[in-house]
Amino acid sequence: MRILLYNPDNGVTRNFMPHLWMFLLQALTPPGHEVVLIDGNAQPMNEESIARYVREHDIGLVGIGAMTRMIAKAYRMADAVRAVGVKVVMGGPHVTEMADEALGRDGGSRHADAVALGEADETWPRIVEDATRGTLKDVYAPVDDFGQERKPSLQPYPEIPWKQIKLEQFNLLPGFLQPLLKRVGAGWGTFRIIPVESGRGCPYGCEFCTVTGFFGDSIRFRTNESVVKELLLLKARAREEGGQIAVFFIDDNFAINAKRTKSLLRDIIAANAQVHWVAQISANLLRDEELVDLIAAAGGKWIFIGMESIDPDNLADVKKGFNKPGEYAVVLDRLARRNIFAITSFIFGMDNDTPGVAERTMKEIRTWPPGLPIFGLMTPLPGTPLYKKLEAAGRLTRPKHWQEFIPFAMAHTPLKMSIDEAQSEVRIGLGQLL
Repeated sequence: MRILLYNPDNGVTRNFMPHLWMFLLQALTPPGHEVVLIDGNAQPMNEESIARYVREHDIGLVGIGAMTRMIAKAYRMADAVRAVGVKVVMGGPHVTEMADEALGRDGGSRHADAVALGEADETWPRIVEDATRGTLKDVYAPVDDFGQERKPSLQPYPEIPWKQIKLEQFNLLPGFLQPLLKRVGAGWGTFRIIPVESGRGCPYGCEFCTVTGFFGDSIRFRTNESVVKELLLLKARAREEGGQIAVFFIDDNFAINAKRTKSLLRDIIAANAQVHWVAQISANLLRDEELVDLIAAAGGKWIFIGMESIDPDNLADVKKGFNKPGEYAVVLDRLARRNIFAITSFIFGMDNDTPGVAERTMKEIRTWPPGLPIFGLMTPLPGTPLYKKLEAAGRLTRPKHWQEFIPFAMAHTPLKMSIDEAQSEVRIGLGQLL
């Protein structure tokens, strides 16, 4: 059977790289099947073109994964595929929380023939075999014999065939990030950023985040050997092609277990497996001087830090009180002294925000070493504690905001300013970056 794995864009925003899930499921597909991968960010498609593609290429099964901001496009594409008689399986964080929506059990249209809940490492081979036999079930969940959710250990980890994968699709970095690349060195016009994971899960449980709900709070890691082997393969591929490759460690918090992270970084250094890389690490973990030394020595060039707010009350309210705004400048200086650049994210529209929050935040940012601040609005994603809290309080203004994705648009009423004022603050913040 020929299988298409498709990751949609949403027609508005773009991802910086194709998603890893497609390559992972391709590696986990049972022998005897051909798997084709299309990422809508690298190869844009509409409903008509995907329907034509599955007909002309004799596709027998389509797997679609999507986060909430892409789900409206994902549903439209799934509908187009099903309209030509091809089965569709959907998965990802949104479908995991809203399975009835995808299956049409909530009174709306049905978009999927089957849904894969949670991490599909174990269920995907069963889905493929059932589809081959024509016995596809509505719901596939990774559970043990007692009905308890089971998380994949990541040991062993599937080998992704990077030697055969076309790397052109990974050259998606937007122009506004070019200044960060110029600081690294010349020759970055063909920059390709490759997703790699070393672990999954996060114990923090921030109210607005989907990670704990999807991946769980138990942290699981690949072996150091497995990660190092993959980096060496990618490094060799870059050398052969003469282009620039960087790795994005997509772990939700790359340094969540500092002892393990230090061990991995030491092994990367010992194996001469350094490539330039970026990772997401919370500010509290970057207090560790030894960790930051190892990050620099192992090839770390950019760290994405979810600072969210300079107001401690905001952070406490969303269960992210481990962020200490008084430490931000020290952490960023620690990185800058090692030539590591910070991408810092902030959320406006939090419950203690008032008009002027953008300028107050920018005033603080101007005292820090140069980096890249990015701004967004507080968004209640389905299944999160934030969504449930706002729903119970009657504060959701667009309870199903994902059905019509609008960038930088609130879906609930903030406490201390209006929706228009919150949206204006993001525009002010973004405007000062241009």
